Amino acid sequence: MDLIKDILHELLVWIESLGYFGILIGLLIEVIPSEIVLGFGGYLVSEGKISYLGAIIFGVLGAVGQNWILYAIGRFGGRPLVEKYGKYIKIKMKHVDIAEGWFKKYGAGIVFTARFIPVMRQVISIPAGMAKMNFGLFTLLTALASIPWTILFVHLGKTLGENWEDVDQKAAQYVQPAILIAIALLIVYVVYKFIRSRGKSV
Repeated sequence: MDLIKDILHELLVWIESLGYFGILIGLLIEVIPSEIVLGFGGYLVSEGKISYLGAIIFGVLGAVGQNWILYAIGRFGGRPLVEKYGKYIKIKMKHVDIAEGWFKKYGAGIVFTARFIPVMRQVISIPAGMAKMNFGLFTLLTALASIPWTILFVHLGKTLGENWEDVDQKAAQYVQPAILIAIALLIVYVVYKFIRSRGKSV
């Protein structure tokens, strides 16, 4: 346990030394969860080492960049690549199967709403790539969903200051309503698609 704490500490020191690019790279490779990277970024804001706006911008860029990588894995490597190497990037095939089912059932809109659901937040990018979803639309939906998520954790990290490590616990009261809102948006999107399809069939 102490070894894990020491590794985490060294990674955070590395992120701090790189400033904005530490947040960017930390999110791109996500060796540690994005919530921790963004919360720590908020702490750096509270210490005056980086700006609030800069932390948010590079946080969003990192989130979008990470999902570009996952999209590319799905588009150019597909299921065989995920089955062979997914475990090395903490991607389980059962989660990919679920995400693929969601994508087929709900369409491109799920790329936005799934961003607010743990685990699926990243995994949904793989079936989007496998389906060769329009890259511009994929990027737009990913960025739109990443903005509030990034703002939330950077803000909480800034507010908590030296207690930023409690960011997950503090975020719970915000994440659960966000999931409910995302589900509500998904329902609206599905109803819209249904009405639109009925209109075309008349």
